[in-house]
Amino acid sequence: MSATKEKFDAIVVGAGASGNAAAYTMAKAGLKVLQIERGEYPGSKNVQGAILYSDALEKIIPDFREDAPLERHIIEQRIWVMDDDSFIGTHYRSDDYNKPPYNRYTIIRAQFDKWFSSKVREAGALLVCETTVDELLLDKDRVIGVRCDRLGGEVYADVVVLADGVNSTLARKAGFHPELQAKNVALAVKEILFLPEEVIQQRFNIKDEEGVVIELMGKVTEGMVGTGFLYTNKDSLTIGIGCLLSDFKANPNRTSPYALLEKLKAHPSIAPLIEGGEMKEYAAHLIPEGGYNAVPKIYGNGWIIVGDSGGFVNAVHREGSNLAMTSGRLAGETIVALKQGNKAPTEANLKLYKTKMDESFVMKDLKKYKAMPEVLHTTPQFFTTYPELINRAAKTMFTVDGVDKKTKEREILGSFKGARRLTGLVSDAFKFWRAFR
Repeated sequence: MSATKEKFDAIVVGAGASGNAAAYTMAKAGLKVLQIERGEYPGSKNVQGAILYSDALEKIIPDFREDAPLERHIIEQRIWVMDDDSFIGTHYRSDDYNKPPYNRYTIIRAQFDKWFSSKVREAGALLVCETTVDELLLDKDRVIGVRCDRLGGEVYADVVVLADGVNSTLARKAGFHPELQAKNVALAVKEILFLPEEVIQQRFNIKDEEGVVIELMGKVTEGMVGTGFLYTNKDSLTIGIGCLLSDFKANPNRTSPYALLEKLKAHPSIAPLIEGGEMKEYAAHLIPEGGYNAVPKIYGNGWIIVGDSGGFVNAVHREGSNLAMTSGRLAGETIVALKQGNKAPTEANLKLYKTKMDESFVMKDLKKYKAMPEVLHTTPQFFTTYPELINRAAKTMFTVDGVDKKTKEREILGSFKGARRLTGLVSDAFKFWRAFR
C-alpha cells in the first residue's frame, strides 16, 4: 500500500540524529512510522565531522559499536585560550578513556547518519527521501499530518515529530514558535582536511584508533561570541569556527566566516597541526545556542519538537548530538507509551514528553547554564581583553630574564587593573560566577 493511502501512527520530519532516534524508537516498538527527509539520502547535507557521545546512542542501539562507522575514540581533551600568536590551555588525557566501552568518538556525519538511517529502516520505518514537507495539516488546533511536494500531497498520522533542524520552518508556519532570534543562533563553518593516518598520530601523540579534541576560544573570533575546534578523525582532521549570527550581522565589515576560519588555520599554534592537509569538504550551518531561555514550546496537540528544532544544544560544553538523540528517544518513548495505553496524542497527554525532558540531563544542563548567553552577549572582553592578558601573564612568568617573580606578579596585576580597572574585574568575575553556578 502506498504512503498516500495509509494513515501512520507517526510521521517524523527529518533524518538527522534526533529524527532517526525518534523514528527508530517508535518503529522498534511496532508503530507504523513514516520518515521524510528532504536530502538525497540521510546525511547528504552533513559533510562535517562531529562528536558522538556513546551513552545517548547506547540507550537506543546498545550494540552500535559492532557496525557503526566510527572514526576515533577520544582519549584526550584540550582547551586553549588564544591570543594572536600564542595560547594557554589545559589538557586532560586518561587511559581510562582508552578502555572499552569508549565514551566518545569522532564521526563523519554523512556516513553516520546513513548508517543510523539503515537501522531505522531495519526496525520497520518507511523512509522517503528527496521530499520536502511544505506545511503541517491542521484540524482546528490539532496536527493530523503533513503536506508534501511528493507522496500525492497529503499524508496523515496520529502525531508528527518535528526534527527539521534549526528554526523549524514547519513550527513557525503553524505558529508554534516565532522566528529564531539572531542572538540565539551561531553560524559555524567547518572543513575536513585529509592527512595520512600516521601523520595525524605523530602530531597528536596518539596511536591506532585514539583521538584528540581541541576546543579553541579567545581572539580567534575577533571579539565575537564564539569558539573554534579541531577534531582528529581516522585519516582527516575536522576544523571549524562559529560565532553568533547577531554578531556577524551587527558587524558587516568584520571578517566573513570563511575568512575567520582561514585566520584560525594560519594561527601559529594550529598551522603545524594541519600542515599538508588537503581540504576535501566544506560546510556552513546554523547551531541553536540560545540555551534554556530560548527553548520553545516542544509539544502540542498532535505534535512534538526534537533536536535542533527545539534548541537542544549545550553550547558551554559543545554537546549537541547527545541532546538530539536523547530528545528523539524520549519523544519516541512518549508516543509509544500513549499508543500502548490507547491514549490519543493530545496536548495534555503529550505533556509526558516535557516531563521526561525536564527529568533528563538535557534540560537540567541547559537550566544550569541559562544565564550564559546573556553574560556572553554583555561581556565581549572575554573574547578579546582577557585572552590577551592571560597569555601575556603566562609569557611574563615563564620568561627567565633576571626580573624577580614578585616584580613580575605586580606587573601582571597592574596589566589587569589597567585593562579593566578593579571595578571591572570584580564585575566580570561576578558575571563569570553567575554563568557557571
